[in-house]
Amino acid sequence: MYEDFHVKDRWTGEDLHCRWKANIVAIATRHADAVDIRFDVNNKPMWIALPCHAWVEQKRKTGKVITDGLASQLAGHYLKAVIEEGFDASREMYTMSTEEVLEHLEAVLAEARETHSIPTLPVIGDIQDTSFIPSPNRQA
Repeated sequence: MYEDFHVKDRWTGEDLHCRWKANIVAIATRHADAVDIRFDVNNKPMWIALPCHAWVEQKRKTGKVITDGLASQLAGHYLKAVIEEGFDASREMYTMSTEEVLEHLEAVLAEARETHSIPTLPVIGDIQDTSFIPSPNRQA
């Protein structure tokens, strides 16, 4: 859905290719109470900051948690919306409010119900060979 998508810039009509790259806890990197979701927009970094309080509110309201996959999907949904609304392309970071996180989460979940799945995040880089790990069916 929103881990790899195209959207047209409202002002220029340019096709923008948006690709999810990483979820980073901003507490360690920039001392913010947020999770930063990185996308590349036509190979330029764009960060969407989600306040950690949104995880607390989601758990309080529904008893369910926001997973890493859901966080990246809702950040992508938000990114698509701000581009369609005429975002400031010179900015590298957008910060969502708790309310915006919960609204975009609901929108992503509604879309997922229609398609019956939320895509998993892509694996970036080489996948480690695990054939050497013993298992009950395989001798070490």
